[in-house]
Amino acid sequence: MEDISAVSFVPLTTSKYLTPLRMNYTQDGKPKVWDLMKSHSSVAVVIFNVTTKKFIFVQQFRPAVFMSRAGDLMGNTIGVGSTIDTEVVKGEVGLTLELCAGIIDKDISVEEIAREEVREECGYLVPVENMKKIVTFPAGVGASGGNQTIFYVEVTSEQKVEEGGGVEEEGEMISTIEMGVEEVKKYISQETVNSPVGLLFGVQWYLANRVSL
Repeated sequence: MEDISAVSFVPLTTSKYLTPLRMNYTQDGKPKVWDLMKSHSSVAVVIFNVTTKKFIFVQQFRPAVFMSRAGDLMGNTIGVGSTIDTEVVKGEVGLTLELCAGIIDKDISVEEIAREEVREECGYLVPVENMKKIVTFPAGVGASGGNQTIFYVEVTSEQKVEEGGGVEEEGEMISTIEMGVEEVKKYISQETVNSPVGLLFGVQWYLANRVSL
């Protein structure tokens, strides 16, 4: 998964997922301008296996994280036309540990989308009514503003019906990672983690509200 090579950067002209926009507006009588990115909202799921007493996360390569980490190592010189020497900047710096998640791009309920993602990415088939909402919040406030809805679902080992790993036809390459409660507590207490805020919040909510029940 982390075997990355032939990295280069080109202008973004069209995209199925992102639309760059410039918003002109007036705030308290002062004209302002803000550059932003229209994107899909998403769902994410805290998965806890009550049989094994372990959290189930996903690990995948994130190009945006890789670009940012490479920029830190290269002095933030990355732009259109740049390349990255992957013998120097290894693909592993772009690997993230995340909640099972996916974009909202279908005309079905967010609970159903979350249920599909749990099966596609982690291999568990669960009833849609088992998806319990934790919170909906703006996942990005500076550039995008799209919402993310976080659920939790408690699964059993018997509900594992396939390997997961994502949808190959969509180019997904995903590994599932299982971590016990103490291991997760140790992970999120580190000063630096390669995980988005949704995982940090969702896991801490679950630890505070469900693990002792």
